[in-house]
Amino acid sequence: MPEDLVTPGASDMLEFMSKERPHIIVAESKTFEKEVIERSNDVPVVVDFWAQWCGPCRLLGPVLEKLADEYEGAFVLVKAETDQLPDVAAGFGVRSIPAVFGLRNGKVVDSFVGALPEPAVRIWLERLLPTPAEKLVAEAQRLEPTDPATAETKYREAIALGPTEPSAKIGLARLLLSLGRLDESQSLVADLEGRGFLEPEAERLRAELTLRTQARQSGGIEAARAAVVANPNDRSLQLKLAEALAAGGKYVEALDLCLRLVEEDRKGVGEQARHTMLQIFHLLPEDSQLLSEYRRKLSLVLY
Repeated sequence: MPEDLVTPGASDMLEFMSKERPHIIVAESKTFEKEVIERSNDVPVVVDFWAQWCGPCRLLGPVLEKLADEYEGAFVLVKAETDQLPDVAAGFGVRSIPAVFGLRNGKVVDSFVGALPEPAVRIWLERLLPTPAEKLVAEAQRLEPTDPATAETKYREAIALGPTEPSAKIGLARLLLSLGRLDESQSLVADLEGRGFLEPEAERLRAELTLRTQARQSGGIEAARAAVVANPNDRSLQLKLAEALAAGGKYVEALDLCLRLVEEDRKGVGEQARHTMLQIFHLLPEDSQLLSEYRRKLSLVLY
């Protein structure tokens, strides 16, 4: 049969369609991480696991494609043919199709199985898409490095729209801390802490605020160092120096000094030094070699 008379298969049609509609893409194993997981950090991604032989898939597919067109890029629809991507489907735990997963920020946040009617799919999509407050937070995050004043305004607008949205308060607290407005930042973190828990970034902010506040009382690294030189046996001044060093990002020197205080005066200043070490631990990445090293050293001293 001449090549130009060959009827294209469903996969070929999808590939052609995705070129014409950039908000609909055909998943490939080699690019799945980038096209789906990483992309979801910028825009919500809907992954439709389907197969050519699946009747319900043929009912649901056009509904998802119609909505992807209607929403004009508010989300990206990824068509993932299970026969072509068995490993990817297995990774998502797909047992029955059609199976649809919604991703944001690299994680699955919602899913459904089966050919839902269009009204139900719309409701599901509205849960997946960012709220007006979340959109303001995303804008503020982009503006933080270049236009902190506008970023602050947008964070405050987001808080007004969604008072229970933690990302807006965390973002504003982070921005205010970077601007040296410690008291305002502390107030936001305390408000978040009132819920009984803190997100990892809020924990990090609380730790940095504690260290920055303590360092401010010491007058800074040089003043604290001079005080220790003048009174070398005063452990409380050594602790203030450690706090100032930590606030200034000199973590190794601060941790070494705190560790020595824990060894020398476990029940006195050493206990405060232990808490300072824990605050520094919150500022270090979980996979940091420095973190694992000093956790081990502190454990050996304590036990």
